[in-house]
Amino acid sequence: MGVQDGLSAKIAQEAGFSGIWASGLCMSAALGVRDNNEATWTQILEIVEFMSDCTTIPILLDGDTGFGDFNTMRRLVAKLESRDVAGVCIEDKLFPKTNSFLQGNSQDLADIEEFVGKIKAGKDAQKDDDFVIVARTESFIAGKGLKEALTRASAYHLAGADAILVHSARNTAEEVFAFAKEWGARCPLILVPTKYYSTPTAAFKEHGVSVVIWANHLLRASIVEMQRAAQEIATRQSVCGLEDQIAPLSEVFRLQGADELAEAEVRYNPAKVSKVRVLVLAYAQGKEMGQLVSDKPKCMIKLKGKPILQHIIDAFQKVGLRRVSVVRGFCKESVDLTAVQYADLDSSCPMNDVRAIQAVLPEIDNELIICFGDVLFRTFIVRELLESSADFAIMIDTNWRQSRNRGRQAEYVVCNVQPSNASFYDESFVRFVSNSDDTSDISGEWMGFLRVSQRGVAILKGLIENWKDITQGDMTDVLNTIVDSGHSIAVYFTCGHWIDCDSAVDAIDGGRFV
Repeated sequence: MGVQDGLSAKIAQEAGFSGIWASGLCMSAALGVRDNNEATWTQILEIVEFMSDCTTIPILLDGDTGFGDFNTMRRLVAKLESRDVAGVCIEDKLFPKTNSFLQGNSQDLADIEEFVGKIKAGKDAQKDDDFVIVARTESFIAGKGLKEALTRASAYHLAGADAILVHSARNTAEEVFAFAKEWGARCPLILVPTKYYSTPTAAFKEHGVSVVIWANHLLRASIVEMQRAAQEIATRQSVCGLEDQIAPLSEVFRLQGADELAEAEVRYNPAKVSKVRVLVLAYAQGKEMGQLVSDKPKCMIKLKGKPILQHIIDAFQKVGLRRVSVVRGFCKESVDLTAVQYADLDSSCPMNDVRAIQAVLPEIDNELIICFGDVLFRTFIVRELLESSADFAIMIDTNWRQSRNRGRQAEYVVCNVQPSNASFYDESFVRFVSNSDDTSDISGEWMGFLRVSQRGVAILKGLIENWKDITQGDMTDVLNTIVDSGHSIAVYFTCGHWIDCDSAVDAIDGGRFV
């Protein structure tokens, strides 16, 4: 599979290809230059090094004409071997080369003896017996015909080329199959069916072809999608309609190996690992879910093969928060995920948010995020809260009317300043109004997250330890108590990008969300 960078190389390997074609056309295009040796060979070498670093399957570099004379060829082979590149393909055109599909018949070919010298120089320079030099003849591209192609291929094979690539710009495989018939099994034969793509792959095998290179299809596919996305964003001046149609950031991080780095940080640089503790309140059964929660709490309902709670933990881990405590209650034995700490509530006593916080809060001395075990969210929500310097911070959804119209139970927030496109942050949180009939002052719906600074943890401990009425123990009571005690709560505004899984209908929406 033809690729242009480390990311596309990794995608090609994950797709199951047995080799990578480091395409000169694709790498040039990715750099925004023409396929006329406008990118220097050292620039190409740097890109290929990134490909080699993030893959384990063989890489064959599209080495154009060898980027110069025999001496450059020797240096190229040595540099490629030092970067664990499996081989290089060079073509018998003049430097600087022109892409084979541009002005084909007017392109001049290199002198055979000169090209043979490059092959010999490359073979003499290699130290790894498994390194491969592929000789590519452009005889058909230049209109020289079958006889010239065979003459050149024979000379290149005798000079030490490990394989022959014969190229064609025709829409059928007729001339390359004629070459294959005459060539026989003298050495491996490679084809690049960019133009004759409709030829069945089985036909290549029947004609003794060893390798087929799909040279530029990932690049071309990505161009179409980038143009579509750019046009939609420019037209709508928003990404809301596009977000669910493109790869999530988590997939980018996965391809980059972010998890491995996080694990390495724990081993080698523990001081840098976030000390923020996450407290997930997952004790509730969630009776609105009906039979789905007969033997487990709603946090363990599976969406796309994973429990809701696992989706929540994964989201926190993606932003570097790995110190997660989960408060269990109903059917606590069914909540058995790894990489978290547990605190359990006695089901014989009334269970509420204050009791859940009391189960963990005494052991917390650093910063804290409290959330519910049934809220799915995009990670940017947590990232924004982590940036807050306030003692207490929450995130509210300004699209609160949608949940209200669905008749769903919700906690509404009233702020001194109403959110607008110009105001995404407000230090003057006032109070909660749960399902109030008066909607005139509502600023948004609380999304179930409370960010607490280290100083805020000390304040919260004092409030929780002196809690008088344990029957009034919801998070809304906690937040209103914080404000009534004279402390401010910072408010961040967003619009959507979360789901509160309170009912079976919510669970269906949650499946789409994840």
